This record gives sequence, structure tokens and C-alpha cells, in this order.
Amino acid sequence: MALTTEYATARISFDTDYVSTIDGTAVTSPTTADVFNPATGQVIASVPVTTEAQLDEAIGAARRAFPGWAATPLRERQAIVSAIGDRLAEHAEDFMALLTREQGKPRAGAEWEVLGSAAWFKEIATQSLPEETLLDTEERRVVTRATPVGVVGAIVPWNFPILLAVWKIAPALVAGCTIVVKPSPFTPLCDLKLVELVQDLLPPGVLSAVSGDDDLGKWMTAHPGLDKIAFTGSSETGKHVMASAAGTLKRLTLELGGNDPAIVLPDVDPQKVAPAVFWAAFQNNAQFCNAAKRVFIHEDVYDAVRDALVAYARTVKVGDGGEADTQLGPIQNEPQFRKVREFFDDCHAQGHTFALGGEITDGPGWFVPVTLVDNPPEDSRLVVEEPFGPILPLLKWSDEQDVIRRANDTPYGLGASVWGKDLAAVERVGRQIDAGTVWLNEVHQYSPHQVFGGHKESGIGAENSLHGLAEYTNWQTITLNKAPDAV
Repeated sequence: MALTTEYATARISFDTDYVSTIDGTAVTSPTTADVFNPATGQVIASVPVTTEAQLDEAIGAARRAFPGWAATPLRERQAIVSAIGDRLAEHAEDFMALLTREQGKPRAGAEWEVLGSAAWFKEIATQSLPEETLLDTEERRVVTRATPVGVVGAIVPWNFPILLAVWKIAPALVAGCTIVVKPSPFTPLCDLKLVELVQDLLPPGVLSAVSGDDDLGKWMTAHPGLDKIAFTGSSETGKHVMASAAGTLKRLTLELGGNDPAIVLPDVDPQKVAPAVFWAAFQNNAQFCNAAKRVFIHEDVYDAVRDALVAYARTVKVGDGGEADTQLGPIQNEPQFRKVREFFDDCHAQGHTFALGGEITDGPGWFVPVTLVDNPPEDSRLVVEEPFGPILPLLKWSDEQDVIRRANDTPYGLGASVWGKDLAAVERVGRQIDAGTVWLNEVHQYSPHQVFGGHKESGIGAENSLHGLAEYTNWQTITLNKAPDAV
């Protein structure tokens, strides 16, 4: 089914000409929006603001392309998805540089995301959902199979714009769905270029990308031409997505917010555990749904672990992701910067103690210092809510069942981690945490073959593994009466 078009030989610029892709064609719009480098606050590009009529065109093209793509043999679909991974890997350096410019993450984070995304395409391309034969006798045969759900709308966040797009694109295409991708208006560049770059591998309309503002997301979630919405973002926005999609009973995959606990047991070596806990909390500058956002440290080692965290944090460079030695970049966008600042202001107003940091200086760029808050009250805003930025509460505990209760005392249930030398105790505690992923003496280990999803208000459905692939299908049971005189 792969097509040969002008895309196959054209050299696509990663510095200019950002377009939407609709029905295999590059599309501009009457209105554009600026994209900023968060490290400088300067405009680096402009992108189309998709109109409602253009969205209709993209969804209409996807609907027209769906029957042919769904009928394409699975092995051909898998081969094309694998080829998309190869194409991304071929242009890895371009994507890494662009990702740093628009998202702010340093080279190491950009490399992990881009190369990981290429690998994700390759691995998801190996997956399939075979038919299940429930009964096969001389009289009857009963088979259950997975059929593609239809046309998917993918709404992608700004913290991992490539990877979290791939988590939707790859299984949708393998399952036989067509898909329209909406990047975040804060980080649209890499996703627009990726979709543009692979059009020669796909029939027109199978994979489109449209950039726009918040109105575009609302139009998508309510649009009768979409059969499913795959959304990653905040829990608050996820509730609006769910309400909007209810009008047409769209299928939903919602990967939402978290307030992940990290529980440090009393037998740890503070010097060894501190770097691991630091990166559990501050990876991607804590702009991470699965960041550790509450660290519970046993009172016997609390002071030592806190001091080791402070000492380690002082060695980590925060700066422009384009500089080679930068380890943490800026907050990605101004609205999020203002939100994070509110948490700092509240900590000062409530008289919380800062073990490190606590003061935000004015630009250039949206930079926030790594900040550790020393044992704030359990009901403080910083503990209860999700700041999505580099400010972390450290909390004391003494009783195992009490810390488990406190860890679970949240509407969220995305991830958690437990740290200790006594492996039986580590696993005993971990198995009592109400979260979709619980890491024991490690953190942020993901795999295309490992299911990922949230409990409670952290989401609905799953991504990755065969569970995630199944999210892009409907189950269909077919029964056959073999009796010659049945009709």
C-alpha cells in the first residue's frame, strides 16, 4: 500500500515551513500561531491554526482512507509502521535539535525521546491480536477477533511531544485505524514534521496532522466523524474530553495526571538512593506525569536522605538545553511557568521551610530552580496537588501502614516507587499502592510491551503492550452453524 510521492525524494526542512498535513497534502491556514523557545522566550516558528472546515477535511479524508487501510494485510501495515521508525531514526539529529528548541529538554532527554520513539515504532510493529477460537466442532465454530475501531483523534501533550504521539500513532496504524494527530500548540513542530516526513510510506488520509489552539481539541472531541479519542494531559482536561466525547459515545484512552509517591524505607544508603530519587522527581524538569511528586522518607534516615538530595541537586546544572552540559531545562511554556510559580508563592505564604531553592528570578526564559520543601503539612497545596514543575515536598513517616495510607490518599493513581534493601519489605509495600505502575528500586522503566495506564483519576484505558493495541479495536464474535440443513 506504500505510495511514491514527492515526499520520497524531497528534503524536508526542519527549520522552516511548518504545515499541517491533510489527505497527504501540505496545508496552511489563514491564521498562524507563534511557537517559542522556552529557554529564551523568543519566537522560533509559526504554525497554521487549523480551521473547523480543515478539520472536517482531515477527518473526511481519514474516513475515506479507513476501509482500504483496514483491509490492508496486517503484515503490510506492520512493515509500514516499522519503516516509519526507520525514517524517524534516519532524521534523529534533526528531530533532537528541533525538540530541544521547542520543548527545552537537554540533549540527553531529546536523544532518549527521539531514539526511543523510533524503537517504539519498530517494536509496536511486531505486535498483533490473533483471533481466538472459542469453539470448533463438526456442528459449530465460534471465533472472537479484534477489528479496527475506525478513525482516531490523537491529542498530544507538550512534555514528550514525539513519544506520546508515537504511543498513539503506532498502535492505531497496526490495528488498521486511520488517525488525525493534534500536537500541543506549545510543541507542534516535531509532530508536524514527523507526519509530513512519512507521507510517502502511507496512502493519503491514513495519517494526518493538524495544528491549532484549544478550540481544535474541542472540535475533535465532539466531532461525529471520529470513533475514538486518545488523549494525554491533565485530569481536569481529561474530564472535559470525556464529557465532550459522550455525545457520540466515542471510545476513549485517557492518560492523565499523577501525584506519584516515592517511599524510602529505613534501610537505604542515603548517598546511593539520593540520585535515584532525585531523577525520579526531576526528570524532564519534573514536567512528567510519572514524576515522583511526594517523597516519603522514614524518620530514621530522613535528615540524611534530605541532605544527600540537597548535595546532589547542587551538582545538577539547570540551563538552556542547547548547551552541552545542561541537565535540566526550563519550564516549557509561560502558562505552566505561572502555575508553578503559584506553588512557590503558596509555600512562602504558608511559611514552609525550603531545604533548597525557593526563589524564582526573572528571565530570560522560563526557568525555575530545583526546590526541595522540608516536611510541609500533609494538607498543603504542594502535597495535595500536582505542580508539574521542579518543586518537591519531602515528608517524614514512621509507621508502614500509615505511609501506605498516606501514599494512597489522593484522587490520582498513575505511578509510584518504593526504595529499600529489604526486598520483601519493598515488595510488600509496593503491592499495596493503588497505582497503574509501581517501580521497586527503580523508576521510569517503560517498554512497548509493558502496559501503562492509571487508576482512579489518572486515566481510563491503557497504552503500550497488547492491552494498548487492543484499545484501538472493537471485539467481534462470529458464530457459524455448520449443519447442512441449518437453512
